[in-house]
Amino acid sequence: MTRRPGLAAAAVGVYVTLLLLADRYVELPGQLALGALTWLVLLAALTQITPERRAQTLLVVAAATCGEILGSIVWGVYTYRLENLPSFVPPGHGLVYLAGFALARAAAGAGRERLLVWGALTAVLAWALAGLTVLPRADVGGALGAVLLAVYLLRGRAPPVYAGVFVFVAYLELYGTAIGTWTWAETIPGTPVPNGNPPSGVAAGYVWFDMVALAVAPRLLAGVRAARALIPQLSGALLR
Repeated sequence: MTRRPGLAAAAVGVYVTLLLLADRYVELPGQLALGALTWLVLLAALTQITPERRAQTLLVVAAATCGEILGSIVWGVYTYRLENLPSFVPPGHGLVYLAGFALARAAAGAGRERLLVWGALTAVLAWALAGLTVLPRADVGGALGAVLLAVYLLRGRAPPVYAGVFVFVAYLELYGTAIGTWTWAETIPGTPVPNGNPPSGVAAGYVWFDMVALAVAPRLLAGVRAARALIPQLSGALLR
């Protein structure tokens, strides 16, 4: 994931595309098998990155899983094909984060970070405008998320990473909803706010997961290192 970021990003895109396609033809046992395979793919990817990036990825998985349970199972803003939380979704979030980060690194290596960020900004705002004007389903909820994502891209801590994640999320949302892997409710449950299928600003939620990971991972690693440093001291004290 570190030496050839462009290839890594493409590999994740191909894998997730095939994963969602396979999910169309299986029931729960097959879905569990796809989940196990995706965890293995994520674990293999984690062995190729730095400890800090590994911690960030696992934090994204944890935060995104909580968001999935709230957004899909509890709130019903969107519903998966089998009306559950597919087992491949949590590790899939980790792969999307790694792919977004890899795309950002590839853009940086080519001197095109600004192009990636401004391209993402233009795309999400154009999508939001289309959802308010010409798309078959009104997308007010998505437009609100798009504005939030625009703020992240302009003033966030890691705009290229957010832009890379947006590229993957936009593709996966358009593809996943087109083949029926999940469907977004026409209005946000409990409100009169219409929502697209998919909403234009859905990547804003993913970026929030990334922000949590970027902020918390260094502190988490520092805590782990401090705990490890204490182990010899505690062992020595117990042996005295």
